[in-house]
Amino acid sequence: MDEARDQARGEASDDARDDAEEGPFDAADRAAEANARHRPVVVGPDVVSRPAGPGTETVHSFLRHLRAKGLDSVPEPLGVRGGIERLRLIPGAGGGEGWFHQHTDRGLTSAARLLRVIHDVGADWTPPPDAVWGAPAIACDDTVYCHGDPGPWNFIWRDNEVVGLIDWDYLHPGPRLDDVAYALRWFAPLRPDQHATHWHHFPVVPDRRARVRAFVAAYGDLPDFDVVDAVTERIRSVIRQRREMADRGIEPQRTWVADGAEDRDLEEIRWIEEHRADLGP
Repeated sequence: MDEARDQARGEASDDARDDAEEGPFDAADRAAEANARHRPVVVGPDVVSRPAGPGTETVHSFLRHLRAKGLDSVPEPLGVRGGIERLRLIPGAGGGEGWFHQHTDRGLTSAARLLRVIHDVGADWTPPPDAVWGAPAIACDDTVYCHGDPGPWNFIWRDNEVVGLIDWDYLHPGPRLDDVAYALRWFAPLRPDQHATHWHHFPVVPDRRARVRAFVAAYGDLPDFDVVDAVTERIRSVIRQRREMADRGIEPQRTWVADGAEDRDLEEIRWIEEHRADLGP
C-alpha cells in the first residue's frame, strides 16, 4: 500500500524477469513507478522528507506520544513546513532489503515483538479532536492504534533484527489482529510458492505454518483466531480501501486499481483458502 512496499516489489521483479510468469512482477514495477511519481521521498543523511498528507499531524502526535514513553523505534517527527513533513531517519536497512532480514526466526519474531510493544505503549494515547485516520477506524473492545501496513518493507532492520517501524500513513484505531493478520500475509508468507521464492527471495518455500505460529507466539496473548479467515478478511479490507480511494481519484491507488490490483488480490485470497489445511493453525 505504500512506496516502500512497491519499491520492494520492483526489486523482486528484477529477479523474476526471465520467469515464465512475469506478469505480476511487471505490474509491481508499474505500481512502484506510479507511487514514486505521486509521493516522492527524499532521504538525507539524518532526515527523511516527503509530501505531507491529511493525516500527517495525527501521525506526528502519535509518534511523539510513543517517543515520550521511551520508544525510539519509531521516527522522530520534526514538523511540517511548506507541505513537506520531515522525520528523523532511523539508520538501518528498509524497503526491499527487508525481505532478506525477515527470513530468519530472529527477524520474524523481532517484528512480532516490536508490533506488540507499539500496540501496548500506544494504547493510552489520546488522539487530537480533529484526528484524521489513514484507514477506517474499527470499533472493538480492545482498541489499539494500528500501523495499517506492517510488512517487512516498513520495518527497519539491522543484522536480521527489527529496530524500527516507519511509514505510518495508515494509522487507525482497531483490534490488534488487524495488524497481525496483515503482517502474517507478508511474513509467513501466505502467498503462492512463486511469490515466496521470487518476490520474497526465500531460497526454498518456507514452512508457512511454522512461521505463522512463531509470529503469533512472539506477539503473545492473542485470543484464538482462524488464520485463513483473519488474513483473507484483512486482504478484503485492503481491496475496499484501495477501491474507495481510487473512486475519489486519489493516486497512486487509482493507477493500482486500473492496473488490476484487485484481481491479483482476489486470486491470492483464493489461493489462501484452497491451502487452508497447510497454513494454520
